[in-house]
Amino acid sequence: MLSFIQKRFALSHKGARDFVIGTLWTMVQNLALMLPAVYMFSFLDDYLSSVFNPFVEVKNGLRYYILLGVGFMFLMFMIAIFQYRSTYTTVYEESANRRISLAEKLRRLPLAFFGEKDLSDLTSTIMEDCTDLEHTFSHAVPQLFASILSILLMAVGLFIYNWQLSLALFWVVPCAAAIILVSKNIQHREFFTGYQIKREVSEHIQEGLETIQEIKSYRQEASYLRTLHTAIDRYEKQLIKGELLVGGLVNSSQSFLKLGLVSVIIVGANLLFSRSIDLFTYLVFLLVASRIYAPMGEVFNNLAALFFLDVRINRMNGMEALAIQQGTTVFDPENYDIEFNNVSFSYEEEKQVVKEVSFTAKQGEITALVGPSGGGKSTCAKLAARFWDCDGGTIRLGGYDIKEVDPETLLEQYSVVFQDVVLFNTSILDNIRIGRRDATDDEVMRAAELAQCDEFVRNMPQGYHTVIGENGETLSGGERQRVSIARALLKDAPIVLLDEATASLDVENETKIQAALAELIHEKTVLIIAHRMRTVAKADTIVVLDGGTLVEKGSHEQLLAKKGTYARMWQIQQDSAGWNI
Repeated sequence: MLSFIQKRFALSHKGARDFVIGTLWTMVQNLALMLPAVYMFSFLDDYLSSVFNPFVEVKNGLRYYILLGVGFMFLMFMIAIFQYRSTYTTVYEESANRRISLAEKLRRLPLAFFGEKDLSDLTSTIMEDCTDLEHTFSHAVPQLFASILSILLMAVGLFIYNWQLSLALFWVVPCAAAIILVSKNIQHREFFTGYQIKREVSEHIQEGLETIQEIKSYRQEASYLRTLHTAIDRYEKQLIKGELLVGGLVNSSQSFLKLGLVSVIIVGANLLFSRSIDLFTYLVFLLVASRIYAPMGEVFNNLAALFFLDVRINRMNGMEALAIQQGTTVFDPENYDIEFNNVSFSYEEEKQVVKEVSFTAKQGEITALVGPSGGGKSTCAKLAARFWDCDGGTIRLGGYDIKEVDPETLLEQYSVVFQDVVLFNTSILDNIRIGRRDATDDEVMRAAELAQCDEFVRNMPQGYHTVIGENGETLSGGERQRVSIARALLKDAPIVLLDEATASLDVENETKIQAALAELIHEKTVLIIAHRMRTVAKADTIVVLDGGTLVEKGSHEQLLAKKGTYARMWQIQQDSAGWNI
């Protein structure tokens, strides 16, 4: 049962166990709420007997009923405490664990997943979906199952006591429940549609924030706002439609429940006049009928909330079902040669970006990947670090198939500098120290000097302790790239991947950083991607990729002699160097 609950509600094993315990305590609390009725039942039975029969004495005095009332209140108070702890407190703990679990899951997913998902969707899953699950599981789901169990127990007891009045009391329940259950698919469809539209609004806002410069530069503010207003209006209409639908169904079912009280009055009156029951029994059922339909109404409310939750639960289960990258953490390579053997890869089916590529990037040498845009250069570099797993062929590092090595263990051997630099809203010192967390300030500053960061850092208000804003917004493109290179220098890993690492630098700084990189790459495996031919001219091996296929391979001189793709690219860049505008 625990495994079913765990899968059905996207819970951990402990969360499923806590859910069962919380449901049972909520059921106990629901039953405890009937203690006032039991109190009245006992009191009326005692005193009405003496009223209708003067020769019968009251069994218990006022003191007894005062103590009984205090006892019932204390018992209800203690049950409420245990119910709160087993429901609300454990749900909040499960919610915290769920967010941590999601973060761990995301950490172990291949980067291909992030290429298919947008930021707003992931943020919605981690924050909004978790919040909805937390709120519904603390306020609705345990109460739903506890109420069902409580009502079933009370129904059994009442049917044993008097089946005619019980039938009059409960016949409306299956009819009212049918209204909610029959419309389940309709509710699911409306909830899912609303969720999709809400996501579109979030994505549009996210897109606006990320492209605000382009929107303003091309005077597209009015067009962007019109599209945003249209999306928000559509979402508002869908919300109103969904709320009206669910509210109408729930209120219809609750209105139907009210007929139960009418039937109890009519059936009870008939039974009373025919002397089939006594007045006391009639009063008891009237009292029960006045109270029992309220929790039943809450059941239908919570049932609708559970249908709403199914969209979130399905997304959580979908995230949990995603395959993670795994492998051995024992990694002792013979050397740091990277061997591509008939490697193929595609981001989408029938759209291969790398096709049966084979080459070796040897330790102590520089291997350059060049070719037209879209040729597969960056993809090969990312495959080499297992950011993705290749679809066909093998990639080996020091004799190990990298698919069999844990990604985090593997990446300990890599220093990576890509064209798209990511910086954090903290100091320059801390941004560089990401390369090696235990590095001293002097080591960080030495790496910064080698990466030519020192010259612009000295002009900052707090020097290396200056906070540079979200993603380094206070720095220029070239400065941001130099900070990224400083990280790689600080890490000093045996393998270096450089993807357009000097693309945002001027000629003077590019020359300086190439000198610094020359110190870094001694006896290391270097895989470099660059569009500037002069950047790769001194590479030991140049691999030319075009359309995802390896078309040429050799040194600069050998490839020029072949007069193929590389020679043509070299000549074009040489000719363009003399252009004047």
